[in-house]
Amino acid sequence: MPTENCGDAIHIEQLEVFARIGVPDEERAASQRLVLNITFWPTHNGPGKGDDIARTVDYAAVCAETKSFVQGRSDRLIETLADGLANHLLEGFKMQRITIELRKFILPEVEFVSVTVTRDRSAL
Repeated sequence: MPTENCGDAIHIEQLEVFARIGVPDEERAASQRLVLNITFWPTHNGPGKGDDIARTVDYAAVCAETKSFVQGRSDRLIETLADGLANHLLEGFKMQRITIELRKFILPEVEFVSVTVTRDRSAL
């Protein structure tokens, strides 16, 4: 489903989290800084929401749940973590679609390495 058909989106820019992640065991021995950019399309979209938090998705709760989920993991690949997080948030919140960019700052010669995943509720 193209994003232009999903209605209004909520975007969270540069949420900083710490996780044990990496292919070698020694890389996962200590938490690393990760940065997440999250865009999601609430199930209740468009006009008629009014000013009622119950008719949208609480982005502060999404941030808190993201931090909790990521800190409890120890994945080897950023792809695995991003996929797991996207599915977890879709299951836990009233979202029809989510896109997550996960940035890892591990290589000295590049600013960051990232993965971007997009998942739809209909695929769950």
